[in-house]
Amino acid sequence: MYLTVEKKKEIFAKYGKDDQDTGSAEGQIALFTYRIQHLTEHLKRNKKDVFTQRSLVRMVGKRRKLLDYLKEKDIERYRAIIKDLGLRK
Repeated sequence: MYLTVEKKKEIFAKYGKDDQDTGSAEGQIALFTYRIQHLTEHLKRNKKDVFTQRSLVRMVGKRRKLLDYLKEKDIERYRAIIKDLGLRK
């Protein structure tokens, strides 16, 4: 399994307030980014996996909505998470 409980706690500890802070927008965005990167690598190897491709598109949309929410609420937190995750060039 690519996403263990320890890996989730590590992601939430780094981007949230602590490892139990699973509800923060930053933690969720970081988790979606990790999962998107994993699915992207999977699709590079398995080009005809349509179900995974659909899941990837949905996940990118969810991350986009969270980023839009964070941008409206607190632009500094938005800029910090974009910079940390390297989402924009």
